[in-house]
Amino acid sequence: MPPTVETTASKAPAVSIVIPVYNEQDGVDALARALRDALATLGRSYEIVIVDDGSTDDTWNRLRRVASADAHWRSIRLKRNFGQTAAMCCGIEYAKGPVIVTMDGDLQNDPADIPRLLQKMEEGYDVICGWRYQRQDKLLSRKIPSMVANRLIGWLTGVRLHDYGCSLKAYRADVIKRTPLYAEFHRFITALVSLNGALVAEMKVNHRPRTFGRTKYNLWRTWRVSFDMVTVAMLVKCASKPLRLFGCFALGVGVVTAACFIRAWGWYVGPFHRIPQVLPGVIVVGGWLAGHLMLVGLMAELVLVTAHRPPQRLIAAQESSS
Repeated sequence: MPPTVETTASKAPAVSIVIPVYNEQDGVDALARALRDALATLGRSYEIVIVDDGSTDDTWNRLRRVASADAHWRSIRLKRNFGQTAAMCCGIEYAKGPVIVTMDGDLQNDPADIPRLLQKMEEGYDVICGWRYQRQDKLLSRKIPSMVANRLIGWLTGVRLHDYGCSLKAYRADVIKRTPLYAEFHRFITALVSLNGALVAEMKVNHRPRTFGRTKYNLWRTWRVSFDMVTVAMLVKCASKPLRLFGCFALGVGVVTAACFIRAWGWYVGPFHRIPQVLPGVIVVGGWLAGHLMLVGLMAELVLVTAHRPPQRLIAAQESSS
């Protein structure tokens, strides 16, 4: 079933503000006031698409009250809690504007920075990323893990930013809407959009202490982020050349297998005239694994090529039909 949508907006805006929230009932009214004040002098039409990610408190009712009183407000309710990435993806899908700004709903991101992001985008960039250079979070549980993650993500993906975790970002809609988002990938959007050749810039933004609700992040989420980090690194570095990746693995396994075979042959023809029992098994499994990795790489290349180029018979059919 589709999510519930409450809206009074009637025409396509110039800017869409997408905000996922979860159990933020105490901050809804303050968020609405802050957005209204920050966008009053924006000088262009806008909408606020706020996604309730299955809140269990009174968040949805308060969002509905704001939507009924503000024509810029569009409220979407998910049936259950799917996570920040899914909620953000839903809001991006429903957004109508050619420029989409994302931010958190806890008011740690400052809505007053939105006009500055849009002004920076007019210089020709596709994505503007916020940088919380004076971050108002706990040192051990938030700042240090974030610093380590930012360094690792930059090293693995080749996209160097100071702050991957800041939700305050501005995108061109045609760029972000064709970027696949799932799992915890909202942290890696910048790396993903770089696959499509998007021009990315970073800008210092204000970061405020949390005054409503409580944080949904903890150190246990670091493990999930670590696995997602490896996935994104493979997408960024190997999406266009999968055979190189699997070929490197196959070469490494092949070298180890060849070394084992040479050693076994030396033992067999040497003074021992026998081979340790484990070596034949290692040689057989290593040879099979190296060949299997090469076949997987070749199949990945075949899928990649056919996905980007239709079969010749379809091209001929299109030409004949035209």
